[in-house]
Amino acid sequence: MDAQSSLLRSQYTICKPSIHNSIVPSYLSTTLVASSRTRCSFAFSSLATKTKLKFRACVKELQNEPVTEDDMKSKIRRKSLAVFVSGGGSNFKSLHEAAVNGFVHGDINVLVTNKPDCGGAAYARDNDIPVILFPKSKDGSGLSPIDLVNELRSYNVDFILLAGFLKLIPAELVQAFPRSILNIHPSLLPAFGGKGFYGTKVHKAVISSGARFSGPTIHYVDEEYDRGRILAQRIVPVLPNDTAEELAGRVLHEVPYFNLQRYTLTGCDDLKLLAS
Repeated sequence: MDAQSSLLRSQYTICKPSIHNSIVPSYLSTTLVASSRTRCSFAFSSLATKTKLKFRACVKELQNEPVTEDDMKSKIRRKSLAVFVSGGGSNFKSLHEAAVNGFVHGDINVLVTNKPDCGGAAYARDNDIPVILFPKSKDGSGLSPIDLVNELRSYNVDFILLAGFLKLIPAELVQAFPRSILNIHPSLLPAFGGKGFYGTKVHKAVISSGARFSGPTIHYVDEEYDRGRILAQRIVPVLPNDTAEELAGRVLHEVPYFNLQRYTLTGCDDLKLLAS
C-alpha cells in the first residue's frame, strides 16, 4: 500500500461518524469528505435562515395586524353568569346593564336569592331572568345546596357573582365552582368584613372607627365570610360628617368601574380582576 492510499484510509476512519455512519468507499478523496462537511453545514445554515425568515414574517404580521379585544371576543364564547342577591339589587342592576351594553363578555342567565320579594328579584323578573330561591325556607320552598349546584349546572354557569347576598355560601357550592365565585363587599377588606358586616352596618362601622378611606372590594369566595383572596379594590374618601347613607352612595358609585370584561373573557387561572 502506497503512502497516498494509507493517508486516505486514515482520513476516512476519522471522518466516518460525521457522515451518518454510511459506508464510504476507500477511494473517497479528502476533497469529497470536505465537500460533505460543507454540504452538511450549508443544510443547517439554510434551515436556520428559513426559521429566521418565518419568525420575522410572523412578527411582521403581528405588527401589521395586532390582535384586538374584539378578536378575542369573537373566538371566546360568552360566559354564563349567576348573580346572588338578598336586597334591592343595586350592584346586580349595574352588572346586568354592563352585560347588556357589552361591557361584560357574558350574560346573566339566572338570579339566586333568599328573599323572593326583594328588589333584586323583582328586577330579575322584569327582565325575564329566572329566579331561584335558596336556601330552603321553613315552608319547604327553596333548594338544598346539592339541588342548587345541579340547577346552576343546568344553566351552564361559569361564574357566580354575589351582589349583596347575606347567606354563607355552602361548601358544596364552593367545591363545585372553584375560583369561580366572586363577592362585592362594601369596605376595604380585610377591614370591616366577616359575619355581621353587611350593608349599612359596614358603613356605620367605618365612620365610627374614624377611618379616612373606604371603598368596595371584589374577592374570591370560600367557606368563610369575606376571607377569600382579594382581586381588586377601589378607594373613596370618608368625609367629615358623613352619614352611612352618603358613604354607601359613594362606595356604590365605584362598583360599575370594576372591569369584569377581561375576567369573563379568559377565566380565573392567572388573571387579576383589574379596576378600570
